[in-house]
Amino acid sequence: MAQVEKRGGLLRKSSASKKPLKEKVVLMYDEIFMTEDPSKCSPRFWEELFLMKVNLEYLEGKLESLDGEELMKIKDNINCLFQHCIQALGEEHPIRVVNALQTLCALIRGVHQKNKSTSGFDIINMLIGFDKAELCMKNLMESLDSLLCAEGSESLKSLCLKLLLCLVTVTDNISQNTILEYVMINSIFEAILQILSHPPSRREHGYDAVVLLALLVNYRKYESVNPYIVKLSIVDDEATLNSHPEMGLVTTPVSPAPTTPATPLGTTPPSSDVISSVELPLDADVQTSNLLITFLKYSSIVMQDTKDEHRLHSGKLCLIILTCIAEDQYANAFLHDDNMNFRVNLHRMPMRHRKKAADKNLPCRPLVCAVLDLMVEFIVTHMMKEFPMDLYVRCIQVVHKLLCYQKKCRVRLHYTWRELWSALINLLKFLMSNETVLLAKHNIFTLALMIVNLFNMFITYGDTFLPTPSSYDELYYEIIRMHQSFDNLYSMVLRLSTNAGQWKEAASKVTHALVNIRAIINHFNPKIESYAAVNHISQLSEEQLCSPQPLCQGPVPVCGLLGTKAPQQEVLEVVRANYDTLTLKLQDGLDQYERYSEQHKEAAFFKELVRSISTNVRRNLAFHTLSQEVLLKEFSTIS
Repeated sequence: MAQVEKRGGLLRKSSASKKPLKEKVVLMYDEIFMTEDPSKCSPRFWEELFLMKVNLEYLEGKLESLDGEELMKIKDNINCLFQHCIQALGEEHPIRVVNALQTLCALIRGVHQKNKSTSGFDIINMLIGFDKAELCMKNLMESLDSLLCAEGSESLKSLCLKLLLCLVTVTDNISQNTILEYVMINSIFEAILQILSHPPSRREHGYDAVVLLALLVNYRKYESVNPYIVKLSIVDDEATLNSHPEMGLVTTPVSPAPTTPATPLGTTPPSSDVISSVELPLDADVQTSNLLITFLKYSSIVMQDTKDEHRLHSGKLCLIILTCIAEDQYANAFLHDDNMNFRVNLHRMPMRHRKKAADKNLPCRPLVCAVLDLMVEFIVTHMMKEFPMDLYVRCIQVVHKLLCYQKKCRVRLHYTWRELWSALINLLKFLMSNETVLLAKHNIFTLALMIVNLFNMFITYGDTFLPTPSSYDELYYEIIRMHQSFDNLYSMVLRLSTNAGQWKEAASKVTHALVNIRAIINHFNPKIESYAAVNHISQLSEEQLCSPQPLCQGPVPVCGLLGTKAPQQEVLEVVRANYDTLTLKLQDGLDQYERYSEQHKEAAFFKELVRSISTNVRRNLAFHTLSQEVLLKEFSTIS
């Protein structure tokens, strides 16, 4: 008996003398692509069609091969096929439902390809017909809603979500996908929420559900009221709002050195090693994970490498989220709550000038400490040739907004502030060292002004939020110790502000902002020198002269920075004894900031991000992902 091979919808016998035969479903597709109604000669045509295994490749390819005029000639048959697919979704036999769902996928994708051509026909009219569109789409969305909420096959739910993703992503710009108007009117929001709130469904379908929801909330959100945004804003179910860490994750061995996830958004779920670094053995009675901790750990990995566009955008998105958190009163109350302490193991980039972290005794602290650690880590690890100016500005803004909350609510946070001060000073030194190169691409004075004003925040309001009086003393010590960096900055901005160049105004703002820092340096330096002379302080050992600098390339001798031989303790004594005679200028607006506004400043970024997700989702919905094999095994018998 001759062997039969299936290829491209054809059944070929091994004998070369016979013409190739087409499989039955392909013959039925060909009838649909004729101008006549296929059910005229075969009354059971539509009933039989949905018992046949769908040939996605042939059906979609056939649709794409026709030009707009040819497709318009068979518009009635296309409309009829679409309507019968919707009717089949209500059938009791699951195989009919599966075949109808897959046929709808092929129809939507295939017809959409023609919408890109110059023929200009409307996709809604081509698929459904204007006169029946409202009722058909209502029935379709109700059927999908029922299938997603039912206790039936998980594979069937997966296919429903794939169809919805197919429907949402037929255009790169989802706001141009007019068929989504019907998805707005006939909401499936509750069905998505039900999937996310039910642990088994969340594990199985959570990733697709979240991606679908993310796309739907971005549909014309700046132009009209998006019902998905409205409904999402009033959800108060904690189990639903936490997109749990186990959702859609593949169990794989944890990597000892996690790498930055390179998979574009909207393709496949990240594996567990993407958001997990080596976990340290922590006390069993200490809470170590929640959604925010997972996000912070993920951000610490994503933000370490911003050299390509995708990683840069991922880092930017993380910082935008942190910006919104830092502005929110309730989020800040949680972050700063002394009764809510956590151990957060952030990923730290390996660097030559610092030892690899080996401390297994992570401190248990309010979560705001982890946010500040993340910002410090970003500051010290991205001073490079391809300088990510935008990310640095956002990073400093996050720190500033957290300080504004602490000042407003008088929160005295026990944090190693010296690490932040050291990181900020090193960043200023980097800007000055690379002035010529950076100015060719960026206005570095905007960033410099933000850094100086952070110090001004500490100087002016530090007594209201620094944990102890000695912390305030250490702030002054650090400014005096690093006075050369501030002197160099002043010289640079003074030089540019006195010239009639393009940076005159920007540099002048930094000059004025340095007034209090320079007053501190000019007030205390002579007194420290006098103290050293009176007390005959001679050359001390390096251990005595150096203050701890965990973030610098190496310890910096106090003598070299202050012009004296006085060690830290004696300098602090001089500082404490001379506060009363120090005169500072009151600077307005230090605790004010412009609130985040997506529509005016970030709309282009999110539009491009959503476009990228839409493209990746559509690409990921390839033929093999819509395969019937698993489904047919599940529904191997028809009652």
